[in-house]
Amino acid sequence: MSTARSTAVRGSSRTPRGSSRTPRGSSLSRPALALPAAALVLVLSVGVAVTIGPADLALSEVGRSLANHLGLGGLLGLEPLSALRDGMVWQLRMPRILTAAAVGAGLAVCGAVMQSLTRNPLADPYLLGLSSGASLGAVLVLLAGVPLLLPVAAFAGAVGALALALTLAGALGTITPTRTVLAGLAISQLCAAAVSFVIFWSAKGDAFREVLSWLMGSVASATWTSVAITGGAVLVLGTLLALTGSVLDAFTFGDTAAAALGVPVNRARWVLLIGVALLTGALVSQSGSIGFVGLILPHAVRLFTGARHRLLLPLSALAGASFLVWADTLARTVFEPRELPVGIVTAAIGAPVFAFLLWKGNHR
Repeated sequence: MSTARSTAVRGSSRTPRGSSRTPRGSSLSRPALALPAAALVLVLSVGVAVTIGPADLALSEVGRSLANHLGLGGLLGLEPLSALRDGMVWQLRMPRILTAAAVGAGLAVCGAVMQSLTRNPLADPYLLGLSSGASLGAVLVLLAGVPLLLPVAAFAGAVGALALALTLAGALGTITPTRTVLAGLAISQLCAAAVSFVIFWSAKGDAFREVLSWLMGSVASATWTSVAITGGAVLVLGTLLALTGSVLDAFTFGDTAAAALGVPVNRARWVLLIGVALLTGALVSQSGSIGFVGLILPHAVRLFTGARHRLLLPLSALAGASFLVWADTLARTVFEPRELPVGIVTAAIGAPVFAFLLWKGNHR
């Protein structure tokens, strides 16, 4: 009798532990489903966004246009669209939307990397003066009347600003996160002052409007070349950065802890900073300075994933891509027939969202 009673007690004591494993297992499977779910949301966002505009298109028309341009129309027995509607899909909307997706993905990954490297929750891809340096290069070629050189000049400006920031940080002693941030802020303000001076001295009429639109961030002039540059940069550099999750996890606990875990701290920091600079420079050269994407998306995703970078980085990329696709859709449709620079929309959405995230983090 006592044996049976003790067996029942042991069985009942196991039940809560067994039941507690079930929700814990489901919570572990939820992040595993997050990546394919986010990828599906991105694909649907791109498809639906192409249909939205002054002239509405059906999703089936978008599919027919893409199939015909990919050489699958005859195989699937699809009729081609009219030249006008096919041009709207293939020449106007699709390059713009894909460029927005690539830029959003790249900025979100760069923001997450910068926040971990500098251990600064307010860090974004432009922290080291990359945006101001790119803006200076872009403004110089726009006002010189050679807009074809804009991507090259913006990229060179971003890389030059990073080199100056790291040189200044190194001149102050060992390159630490605090010195890196301070040096970046100094270079950023210097480049911003130079941009303001050049605009004040030289910009007139249409040139001023063109410069202002680029400084606010826009993908309105995106072409398939823009897709190739931004998409290629994200696929190569963004993928390499996304594979550094374990290194960034180590940096979360500080340089000493990272070194104790076997991470070559100085070399890893230099490689990651250069990777962020190259990727950001490639993105900014095509879209201008688009704020808040690299700041708020990593924070928003971190609420779901925690601090694990192996999931944070790819999920931030997918979320950033979907976010910028819809921000650009709002920018080109909300005030038809006029368009807003997408940077205005991201700032209008990002500022209150970031304030909410700060409040929620403090509340928790």
